[in-house]
Amino acid sequence: MEIKTTMNGNEAVVTLSGRLDTTNYNDFENQTNEWFSNRITHLILDCSDLNYISSSGLRVFLTIQKRMMATGGKFSLFAMQPGIREIFDISGFSAIFSIYPDLESARKG
Repeated sequence: MEIKTTMNGNEAVVTLSGRLDTTNYNDFENQTNEWFSNRITHLILDCSDLNYISSSGLRVFLTIQKRMMATGGKFSLFAMQPGIREIFDISGFSAIFSIYPDLESARKG
Protein backbone atom coordinates (compact mmCIF):
# COMPACT_ATOMS: atom_id res chain seq x y z
CA MET A 1 0.00 0.00 0.00
CA GLU A 2 1.14 3.52 -0.80
CA ILE A 3 -0.23 6.66 0.88
CA LYS A 4 0.11 10.11 -0.71
CA THR A 5 -1.21 13.19 1.06
CA THR A 6 -1.78 16.66 -0.34
CA MET A 7 -2.60 19.37 2.18
CA ASN A 8 -4.56 22.46 1.15
CA GLY A 9 -5.32 24.59 4.19
CA ASN A 10 -7.57 22.55 6.46
CA GLU A 11 -8.22 19.99 3.73
CA ALA A 12 -6.22 16.82 3.14
CA VAL A 13 -6.59 14.77 -0.03
CA VAL A 14 -5.20 11.28 0.53
CA THR A 15 -4.58 8.76 -2.23
CA LEU A 16 -4.39 5.10 -1.25
CA SER A 17 -2.83 2.68 -3.73
CA GLY A 18 -2.80 -1.09 -3.55
CA ARG A 19 -4.17 -3.20 -0.71
CA LEU A 20 -5.29 -2.09 2.73
CA ASP A 21 -5.23 -5.22 4.84
CA THR A 22 -3.94 -6.81 8.04
CA THR A 23 -0.33 -6.48 6.91
CA ASN A 24 -0.39 -2.68 6.60
CA TYR A 25 -3.47 -1.18 8.27
CA ASN A 26 -1.25 -0.06 11.19
CA ASP A 27 0.76 2.14 8.83
CA PHE A 28 -2.43 3.73 7.57
CA GLU A 29 -3.81 4.13 11.09
CA ASN A 30 -0.57 5.78 12.26
CA GLN A 31 -0.72 8.18 9.31
CA THR A 32 -4.16 9.34 10.41
CA ASN A 33 -2.64 10.76 13.60
CA GLU A 34 -0.57 13.18 11.51
CA TRP A 35 -3.67 14.42 9.70
CA PHE A 36 -5.50 14.96 12.95
CA SER A 37 -2.53 16.74 14.52
CA ASN A 38 -2.69 19.18 11.58
CA ARG A 39 -6.30 19.92 12.60
CA ILE A 40 -7.80 19.18 9.22
CA THR A 41 -11.51 19.80 8.85
CA HIS A 42 -12.07 17.83 5.64
CA LEU A 43 -10.33 14.56 4.88
CA ILE A 44 -10.91 13.40 1.30
CA LEU A 45 -9.83 9.89 0.41
CA ASP A 46 -9.09 9.01 -3.23
CA CYS A 47 -9.91 5.32 -3.60
CA SER A 48 -9.28 5.07 -7.36
CA ASP A 49 -6.10 2.99 -6.85
CA LEU A 50 -7.30 1.04 -3.81
CA ASN A 51 -7.88 -2.48 -5.09
CA TYR A 52 -8.51 -4.40 -1.86
CA ILE A 53 -9.69 -3.59 1.66
CA SER A 54 -9.96 -6.04 4.54
CA SER A 55 -12.06 -5.76 7.70
CA SER A 56 -9.01 -4.19 9.39
CA GLY A 57 -8.98 -1.45 6.77
CA LEU A 58 -12.71 -0.90 7.15
CA ARG A 59 -12.21 -0.51 10.89
CA VAL A 60 -9.66 2.26 10.30
CA PHE A 61 -12.14 4.02 8.00
CA LEU A 62 -14.75 3.84 10.78
CA THR A 63 -12.27 5.27 13.28
CA ILE A 64 -11.51 8.17 10.95
CA GLN A 65 -15.23 8.82 10.43
CA LYS A 66 -15.86 8.90 14.19
CA ARG A 67 -12.90 11.21 14.85
CA MET A 68 -13.95 13.60 12.09
CA MET A 69 -17.53 13.71 13.35
CA ALA A 70 -16.34 14.31 16.91
CA THR A 71 -14.40 17.39 15.80
CA GLY A 72 -17.10 18.70 13.46
CA GLY A 73 -15.05 17.71 10.41
CA LYS A 74 -15.97 15.80 7.30
CA PHE A 75 -14.65 12.56 5.81
CA SER A 76 -15.35 11.94 2.13
CA LEU A 77 -14.42 9.09 -0.18
CA PHE A 78 -14.34 9.18 -3.96
CA ALA A 79 -13.61 7.14 -7.09
CA MET A 80 -14.16 3.70 -5.60
CA GLN A 81 -13.47 0.73 -7.81
CA PRO A 82 -16.56 -1.48 -8.28
CA GLY A 83 -15.18 -4.27 -6.07
CA ILE A 84 -14.48 -1.87 -3.19
CA ARG A 85 -17.90 -0.22 -3.61
CA GLU A 86 -19.52 -3.66 -3.45
CA ILE A 87 -17.79 -4.35 -0.11
CA PHE A 88 -19.10 -1.04 1.22
CA ASP A 89 -22.62 -1.79 -0.08
CA ILE A 90 -22.72 -5.33 1.36
CA SER A 91 -21.36 -4.25 4.75
CA GLY A 92 -23.74 -1.30 5.00
CA PHE A 93 -20.83 1.16 5.03
CA SER A 94 -22.23 3.00 1.99
CA ALA A 95 -24.88 4.43 4.32
CA ILE A 96 -22.28 5.56 6.85
CA PHE A 97 -19.79 7.29 4.55
CA SER A 98 -20.10 10.13 2.05
CA ILE A 99 -19.04 8.56 -1.25
CA TYR A 100 -18.62 10.61 -4.43
CA PRO A 101 -17.66 9.86 -8.03
CA ASP A 102 -14.80 12.41 -8.21
CA LEU A 103 -12.69 14.89 -6.26
CA GLU A 104 -14.72 17.95 -7.28
CA SER A 105 -17.94 16.36 -6.00
CA ALA A 106 -16.22 15.28 -2.78
CA ARG A 107 -15.02 18.84 -2.16
CA LYS A 108 -18.50 20.28 -2.71
CA GLY A 109 -20.30 17.53 -0.80
